[in-house]
Amino acid sequence: MEYVYGALLLHAAGKEVDEEKLKKVLEDVGVQVDEARLKTLVSGLKDVNIDEVLKNASVAQVATAPAPAAEEKKKEEPKKKEEKKKEEDKEHEEEEAMSGLSALFG
Repeated sequence: MEYVYGALLLHAAGKEVDEEKLKKVLEDVGVQVDEARLKTLVSGLKDVNIDEVLKNASVAQVATAPAPAAEEKKKEEPKKKEEKKKEEDKEHEEEEAMSGLSALFG
């Protein structure tokens, strides 16, 4: 990930993402650079419009934002059912207690 972060940092600074600059950024932050990974990333980014990719990535995040809310709703449903069952059990226990008391007083 640090290779990608370095490339994004260079891009954000308006610099060309090339092997020499990316290697310098990574070394400056203490990353031991793997030349093969460095070359692979730089060659992979040659024909990529980073601004366009970032724009599409932010749209994808917005599109997936409602999913956690749906998960919360799914989690709440069993809780509601469980609470309702507990309430019914409590009412049933109260009814049994009342019938037991009425048996005492005939």
